[in-house]
Amino acid sequence: MGHIKLGGIDIETIGTLPKVGDTAPDFNLTSEDLSSKKLSDYKGSRVVMNIFPSIDTNICATSVRKFNEKATGLKNTKVLCISRDLPFAQKRFVSDEEIDNVTNLSDFRDGSFGKNYGVEMTTGDLKGLHSRAVVVLDENAKVIYSQQVPEIGEEPDYLSALKPLL
Repeated sequence: MGHIKLGGIDIETIGTLPKVGDTAPDFNLTSEDLSSKKLSDYKGSRVVMNIFPSIDTNICATSVRKFNEKATGLKNTKVLCISRDLPFAQKRFVSDEEIDNVTNLSDFRDGSFGKNYGVEMTTGDLKGLHSRAVVVLDENAKVIYSQQVPEIGEEPDYLSALKPLL
């Protein structure tokens, strides 16, 4: 189990993020068109997973905007923004914001991504949602960076997350 904070209050997660050097677990997430996406769909590409509680909060929306901006200069890299939001909310957000360099994926169907990646919050007001985290993979789905953001109200460390991809 992992420990983070929400507004200074201790929150537990179901586990811990995959560590640098680990092979990332496969996943089955839902895209905006309701089709299923697996990690293997991104084989051969480097992957940035921007994981967060909800697209409808300021910090989560900011992280999507910033990763969208930074993704334009990354070669052979896919940025996946992953939450438990319904695909309809994700689609509305990217349409309203004119975001086109990231892919939003939802874990709304069964929550297995949150469990397998150790980011599902098991206590607190946001219990059941994902904590804020970033996991970066190489072309072979090996973890080359991971960050569990210690306070949900803080942004991830964008520079450190993207440094292994430069």
